[in-house]
Amino acid sequence: MLTKEQIAQRIARELKDKYYVNLGIGIPTLVANYIPQGIEVEFQSENGVLGMGPFPFEGEEDPDLINAGKQTITTMPGAAFFDSAMSFGMIRGKHVDLTVLGAMEVDQNGDIANWKIPGKMVKGMGGAMDLVASAENIIVAMMHTNKAGESKLLKKCTLPLTGVNCVKKVVTDLCVMSIENGSFRLLERAPGVTVEQIQKATEGDLIVEGEIPEMVF
Repeated sequence: MLTKEQIAQRIARELKDKYYVNLGIGIPTLVANYIPQGIEVEFQSENGVLGMGPFPFEGEEDPDLINAGKQTITTMPGAAFFDSAMSFGMIRGKHVDLTVLGAMEVDQNGDIANWKIPGKMVKGMGGAMDLVASAENIIVAMMHTNKAGESKLLKKCTLPLTGVNCVKKVVTDLCVMSIENGSFRLLERAPGVTVEQIQKATEGDLIVEGEIPEMVF
């Protein structure tokens, strides 16, 4: 199975030169540490930063430089700072090429639930609803099952939705899947993980065609 860092490393392979990318809270923030060589990517954060770099080394943190998850960050040469209104203008204006989000549930129609568990306190819905409504390409980084071992890749989300029919690809600790025509399609499997394990851990309809390659790190 993949570690959280390996999930981020695999998602980083989806980055393309000159992309503008928004990274959500959690595993997605790690993607900035694994930009492939030879390409330039601009990371945007809805709290008002364009040009985020990797996480700082211990002892080099600047408490004034944070991402939307309040984690300390670094900035790249030419980085810009601005208010939330301008940040969401970038997002709602469809200027972000790729959004990477965490999720509590994703279903086979591409619906995502990642902002609220009924009965538990939530400080706010954050920017995810704007992002999933505006970005053309949305990749979810998540664990395949919850702490009880239950699938988080469902036929239909049970939690309050963040967005509908918007997720294009999911990278979990077990595999990489695309969402096509109302089904999950298995594209790659984590080292040492079998197709049968993935099928057992996936509640939603899963298409498996041909030999499924194993990820290489």
